[in-house]
Amino acid sequence: MSDHAADRLKDVQAQIARAEAAAGRPAGSATLIAVSKTFPATDIAPVIAAGQKVFGENRVQEAMGKWPQLRDQSDNIDLHLIGPLQTNKVKDAVALFDAIHSIDRDRLAARVATEMQAQGRQLKLFIQVNTGEEDQKAGILPGDADGFIGRCRDEHSLQIAGLMCLPPAGDMPAPHFALLAKIARRNGLEELSMGMSADFESAIHQGATLVRVGSAIFGPRG
Repeated sequence: MSDHAADRLKDVQAQIARAEAAAGRPAGSATLIAVSKTFPATDIAPVIAAGQKVFGENRVQEAMGKWPQLRDQSDNIDLHLIGPLQTNKVKDAVALFDAIHSIDRDRLAARVATEMQAQGRQLKLFIQVNTGEEDQKAGILPGDADGFIGRCRDEHSLQIAGLMCLPPAGDMPAPHFALLAKIARRNGLEELSMGMSADFESAIHQGATLVRVGSAIFGPRG
């Protein structure tokens, strides 16, 4: 791989295209989210210049420090919050991001609904599922997912686009991706946010519609 992020971006795009073809899926059916967390605007700008428009950040505060300026310099940026969201950051998150991947509790769902209405914004929303049932990780448990999806729709009046997961480190990711896809299918959800630098090809085979790739594009984090 090249030392330049723009070249690494092309490599990742080619890998995604091959994985789509191998899975018998249409070209472009898996959207690449370039995960720019921890990287400064100077590292992100060349990737934008190379044509990438969809980016992911983990922290609201960090994103607020770099994305308003980057957006001033480029049109049609689609910014996704892929990390956990605290309720006291919801107002800022709704103002800045176009999608949130980490809805995982009723209090957060209610706050997001209230804030989107107040700001007149409609974000693309994903429910995070803790497929590995890890105590230290955010996300609704798989056994609670159907009920939570229903409450988001019926009680909080949220339009849920899909589901997101982060398989446990050390586990084979494919069973977790398959579980997420199964939950999505039975709830009529079309979007699946799953797969990162090390396993996005497996995720595409299991039906991922968005893959979150950071280090394979931007290089190792310090």
